[in-house]
Amino acid sequence: GAKPKAGLTGFTVSNLLLPDAQRPWENASDVTKGERLDAVYGKPERIASPLQIMIDGPIGGAAFSNEFGRPVLGGYFRAYEQNVGAANAVYGYHKPIMIAGGIGNISARHTHKDEIPVGSLLIQLGGPGMRIGMGGSAASSMATGTNTADLDFDSVQRGNPEMERRAQEVINGCWQLGEDNPIISIHDVGAGGLSNAFPEIVNDAKRGAIFDLRKVPLEESGLAPKEIWSNESQERYVLAIYPDDLTKFASLCERERCPFAVVGTATEERQLKLIDQQEGNSPVDMPMDVLLGKPPKMLRDVEHVQHAFPPVDLTGIELPEAARRVLLNPAVADKSFLITIGDRTVGATSVRDQMVGPWQVPVADCAVTAMAFEGFVGEAMAMGERTPLA
Repeated sequence: GAKPKAGLTGFTVSNLLLPDAQRPWENASDVTKGERLDAVYGKPERIASPLQIMIDGPIGGAAFSNEFGRPVLGGYFRAYEQNVGAANAVYGYHKPIMIAGGIGNISARHTHKDEIPVGSLLIQLGGPGMRIGMGGSAASSMATGTNTADLDFDSVQRGNPEMERRAQEVINGCWQLGEDNPIISIHDVGAGGLSNAFPEIVNDAKRGAIFDLRKVPLEESGLAPKEIWSNESQERYVLAIYPDDLTKFASLCERERCPFAVVGTATEERQLKLIDQQEGNSPVDMPMDVLLGKPPKMLRDVEHVQHAFPPVDLTGIELPEAARRVLLNPAVADKSFLITIGDRTVGATSVRDQMVGPWQVPVADCAVTAMAFEGFVGEAMAMGERTPLA
């Protein structure tokens, strides 16, 4: 277990198209032809607009400052959309990039997972499962517009920073016990939900496992076995503990009012078995090597496409107007609206946040946190991006 200290967020979207304030570069003009159009490329009706994303999305990031208790001290914001010719190809971010990360501290003794003995309890810690995120990893790997509307909506996830805080306090309580830390191994629940996290945590220890599907905590009824096992509900961890430490671990969860459930046990045989007591069958019963063996290597044949761009036409654009346009570009413009919505001092170790000088201008080029409440040791982090190269 570790302690998070400070975070960063990043947003990349297509052109914002502010109502009654469309910018000169926000159009479908083919830059290889030097043409000027007022028309815009548009988007599928079922997806949110870049403007709506940038109104609602940052609130979720700020919640992890205000509710989870990790200040957001850095990040970036870029809007990009451009017609580059090549069979009328338009590059942009209708499927946005929203990044969340950060920095924390971890004790040296906790940097490596311990071996999971046979019979160890496999636990889900955190929020309950819901019918959300069923298409998460699949939908995020597809080009916008190539998948169905149902898959797009299935990929939507909902964060719960309060539950994340409770789970983190349980983890803090465990690692603060030092050598008596009950956690043998811990793993986050991301793409694929429990169907990925539980197998990976036992596979790292060269074990198998047997799980009881109906022990998984749920928020809603009527979920099919595949939805219980594979949904990507947020704020969940899976971990392994010794059976003798269950009482100690349960007391920490009760103190922090954080849900948990013993879902399975580790086995010597490298077999993954999921039992459904309600239906009287085993939805999953397969060797671990089949699930997590060496996948086939992907071969991509990539060629650099040469584009011939005409010289930039600055006819009629004076220097003040050129400077104004640069300052209006979201990548350059003031980011205060992304910063002031979150508490930048929570945790009391923030030394350098985004705001600089007596007028608090958000131009800091790094974030700095103190290691403790006293002394002159700390951490620094910065974030850059160049996604058009990806």
